[in-house]
Amino acid sequence: MARLSTFRFPFRFGRAAVLLLAGAYFLVPLACAVAFSIGAGVPGRSVSFDAYTGVIGADGFTDSLTLTLKLAAATIALVLGLLVPALVTVRLAAPGLRTLVEIVCLLPLVVPAVALVAGISAVLRWGPDHFAGTPIFHVLVALQDPNFPVVLVLAYTLMALPLAYRMLDTGLAAIDLRVLVEAARACRASWPRTLWQVVLPNLRGALLNTAFLTLALVLGEYTVAAILGYRPFAVWILAISGSQAQMSVAVSVMGLLFTWVLLLVIATAGRTRRPKETS
Repeated sequence: MARLSTFRFPFRFGRAAVLLLAGAYFLVPLACAVAFSIGAGVPGRSVSFDAYTGVIGADGFTDSLTLTLKLAAATIALVLGLLVPALVTVRLAAPGLRTLVEIVCLLPLVVPAVALVAGISAVLRWGPDHFAGTPIFHVLVALQDPNFPVVLVLAYTLMALPLAYRMLDTGLAAIDLRVLVEAARACRASWPRTLWQVVLPNLRGALLNTAFLTLALVLGEYTVAAILGYRPFAVWILAISGSQAQMSVAVSVMGLLFTWVLLLVIATAGRTRRPKETS
């Protein structure tokens, strides 16, 4: 008994030390950022929350955030619209193609963002010279609309594919997909109704996690948007960092806290409710 107590004590102490170090690793930089954003400890400046209260009225904040949220919504819809039917079909009808689909979805991991945007830029420059006066030219122009650059949605979709594939594939592996689909089809449910009312509810956690990861990617992505000349949220933060450093840090802190809160909400919503046991 004494040996067991001696074993538990260092284990608990070690676990507490790991949690303390992990907490310090995340919270100390955040505390320093908050202190800088309010002017605490900065020579010649008094503590002020103007960097936080003035965010809403800052020039370009609303436009950049609105654009980013629209891009995120479109990217999430495109990622889920492509992957969910594809993965369900592969698991049910063509399991031999699973390796090929996995390779295609994971391929963006080996392509740096700079190389990806370099290829996109080359195509966008090359297209108008060769397709002027054709419908393809108008498509290329529409893809680069500054109000809603579809080209960014396509780029973000490629970048989100690896994480989205892993998340959805894990979710599908956790359910008995074939039995669920056969039961729904036996009840004369159509394929769209089966997918909407049977498959998707059982993938709620995986869908929410995929949406969260995609949203986080779009909110924080800078390289592609900056090189292509657009100004979503991440590019706007860096653009104001030279003239309004405190505000840029304040916006980053607010974005980080918002991401944490959203993660907690998704984690709570993704839990499967267990039916209450009846005596």
